[in-house]
Amino acid sequence: MKIQNYDKMGSTDKLSFHKVWKAYIDNTSGKGEIFEMGFNPNSGYAYIALECDIQIASCFGQKVDFIVTDHENGEEYFFDLYEEAVAKLIKLSELV
Repeated sequence: MKIQNYDKMGSTDKLSFHKVWKAYIDNTSGKGEIFEMGFNPNSGYAYIALECDIQIASCFGQKVDFIVTDHENGEEYFFDLYEEAVAKLIKLSELV
């Protein structure tokens, strides 16, 4: 799988991607299906977007955030723990 915009990453962006990759392995045991991964030069986020609708992201070498988007209104929810993001996804699916 290709890392989007890898050529645009600086050293802190690569550090962010390393943190994102580690969080992916630690939280999914490498079994979560990846939809896309890369670097967004507009936001500064290195990310892995999972098929389950959770994004794992970090910018400027900072801590990882687990992000869930409500596709009904576009609101994004940021969590410190993967389990919190999963719980939010379940709650959002119950509202549909």
